Amino acid sequence: MTETADLLFANARLATMADGGYGIVEDGALAVRDGRIAWLGPRAQAPRAERVHDCGGMWITPGLVDCHTHIVHAGNRSGEWEARLNGASYEDIARQGGGIMSTVRATRAASEEELLRQSALRIAALLAEGVTTLEIKSGYGLDLASEAAMLRTARRVAATMPVQVHTTFLGAHALPPEHAGRADDYIDDLCAHMLPALAGEGLVDAVDAFCERIGFTQAQTARVFDAARRLGLPVKLHAEQLSDQGGAALVARYGGLSADHLEWLSPDGIAAMAQAGTVAVLLPGAYYFLRETRMPPLDALRAAGVPLAVATDCNPGTSPLTSLLLAMNMACTLWRLTPLEALRGATVNGARALGRGDVGTLDIGKRADLAIWDIARPADLAYALGANPCRAVVNAGVPRAPRVELP
Repeated sequence: MTETADLLFANARLATMADGGYGIVEDGALAVRDGRIAWLGPRAQAPRAERVHDCGGMWITPGLVDCHTHIVHAGNRSGEWEARLNGASYEDIARQGGGIMSTVRATRAASEEELLRQSALRIAALLAEGVTTLEIKSGYGLDLASEAAMLRTARRVAATMPVQVHTTFLGAHALPPEHAGRADDYIDDLCAHMLPALAGEGLVDAVDAFCERIGFTQAQTARVFDAARRLGLPVKLHAEQLSDQGGAALVARYGGLSADHLEWLSPDGIAAMAQAGTVAVLLPGAYYFLRETRMPPLDALRAAGVPLAVATDCNPGTSPLTSLLLAMNMACTLWRLTPLEALRGATVNGARALGRGDVGTLDIGKRADLAIWDIARPADLAYALGANPCRAVVNAGVPRAPRVELP
């Protein structure tokens, strides 16, 4: 590198997350030019820079990627949580008009300003822990106007807060009350009208569905995926959370970015995901909050070479979790992921689950989205319960304090 960098982060320890490991560079430095990583390596070989930030020996990792959230919504469901603790099941609550539908009612009633206000509080907690890329799903509107409001709010998050937002249309999340008993008619409307309209407004980066006994069938999900394919949109899927519906194999047949949850994943589903390169997104917050006992088949996923991502699944009913660091700890403690797997799950593999090749590792040419940590070693990020050692965050080369101003 012969040109002068805009900014040099010096006296740092780098965890580049390259080459399948932590990719550690001791006594390192990282140079930024025009919002991208221009150079990284040993500090003694660092290029000239207009500004130098001394990291005091702290660690730099890629900015964290939370690749599965339902974080834009109104209201909460603490009453249902209490009911579950008193013996009701998640499916019981859903069939009685609670569950997703209670959040649909609250979200439909909220203005976009109120949606942004409530959601920004949750998002700020993630950003304080080094998250620089965030997926936000719709799916609590279930009609064109309300789904559009959610997705517009997600775009406003990206415009008003220091985070990249990847929007996912999840219209096939639940059957709205106005279509009770007419699931196929709802899927017809979703495919013919809702999705094309939202995609036409530039509000959709990917398409998701809930393939489950209390959600949608394989055939209905395939119709949604066909509609996404016609519009050139990638797909992903809530799959095998409560039962084995063959969703993982289905999304893999469509070259899907990810299959998420996966507690009931079958060997056929694993083989299909491995062949397609579909990422397994692990969501330990929901497993913990629902007090589940069936774990995803991690040994089989590892043996097949399926990439493992970790996300919060932040949502009001089954994972009101706004800490990706805690999700990493849960994945290690509950499911025996290694700290390396957890950190790769929240960086390089989280980015892969969003189809994002420009973030997730520290590499020349990638966006300078970084997190700076006061830790002894990278495993510390998944180690301490409730700790937040993030000391600075860098978004496209612009440093900031972890705490952000609310819009």
